Amino acid sequence: MDKRSKRILVAFGIALVVLMVVEIIRPKPLDWSPNYTTTAKSPLGAHVTFEELPGFFNSELKRVTEDPFEFLQRTEYGSGELYFFVNSRLNLDGNQVDRLLQFAEKGNTVFLSANYFGEPLEDTLKIALSSEYTFREAEIRPQLYNDNLKLKQRPVFQKTVIPVQITEIDTLNTTALGYMDVVNKNLVTEEREEGLLNFIRVPVGKGAFYLHTLPQAFSNYYMLDEHQAYAEAVLSYLDPEKVYWDEHLKAGRVFIGSPLRYVLNQPGLKWAYYLALLGLLLFVLVRAKREQRMIPLVEPLRNDSKDFTATIGNLHFQYKNYSNIIAKRITYFLERVRSDYFLNTAELDQAFTERLASKSGNSKEDTQKLVGLINSLKGKSLHTESDLIRLNKALENFYK
Repeated sequence: MDKRSKRILVAFGIALVVLMVVEIIRPKPLDWSPNYTTTAKSPLGAHVTFEELPGFFNSELKRVTEDPFEFLQRTEYGSGELYFFVNSRLNLDGNQVDRLLQFAEKGNTVFLSANYFGEPLEDTLKIALSSEYTFREAEIRPQLYNDNLKLKQRPVFQKTVIPVQITEIDTLNTTALGYMDVVNKNLVTEEREEGLLNFIRVPVGKGAFYLHTLPQAFSNYYMLDEHQAYAEAVLSYLDPEKVYWDEHLKAGRVFIGSPLRYVLNQPGLKWAYYLALLGLLLFVLVRAKREQRMIPLVEPLRNDSKDFTATIGNLHFQYKNYSNIIAKRITYFLERVRSDYFLNTAELDQAFTERLASKSGNSKEDTQKLVGLINSLKGKSLHTESDLIRLNKALENFYK
């Protein structure tokens, strides 16, 4: 390795180290993306809520990391238990909804806090939701209908919140538990929506479903100040003996999306994979030193005569000198007949036609048409573009 290459490598290494140091010491910006996992301490994580639930309910808390359908299918549960869901969106499918309904029918509770629950659940419980995007980043002031749980000082939710109201319910079976008032101060004229339903209870068998459309209330950001009182008031409707916390249907759930996920999940295979990559890298570095310098590529000389011919042809065609082009095409064809088939082209008569057909392998009829066309064009003083096209097609068919 020469001195110049070493200097480049040293400079590259120093730059890489400097970038790594800057990246390490640079303050990380807050991640406001929805997460709601128990390990996330970002503003929209659910670490605080998960830590507070056992003390609030005074009951056992179990973290469930698998699909609700699979978990409820293999779990023996009793009554008086709670399955707790919180996420930005809960797109439950039909199988999951059926299992949750069976869970509730036996005297258990399903609590769901999200901006969307999925069509199967909404159709089953006969509800409909509506997102008020015109009130994005507006002030949301939630409240409960129960006089004993009403908040004296209503909290204000604004950052990262889009108000979602429950627009349709089964009035015979559904109980309205909470609502929200929305105030948009971002407009020239202040807009206000009051009494938007956002918290309901739907009985199912011996149990019930609780649906809540303000999941931000259970995020870290809104659980560390006066907003916590609202979350406590919502959870006051629940009194479970055991709580299952869903950690599967999460926007921030960590999973390996690579096709190598099985290999990377197995310790032995993972280390074998990494060692193979390291060996390949060493092989490339060692082999690069033993290889000779790259031989420069020498391009072959261009065929300028072909380009010149094409240029002259295009020039004639551009000025619509069809007679000149036709004459040159006929002259070139007859010259080729003389050189390839050793025929006299002074007289293009019947005898010439028969000998040309025999030597070229073309049919007598096709050869007769070509010779006749040539004689016809040679006899004309003025030619058109269609004459040139006919001659060109006839010659192309002759050489096939």
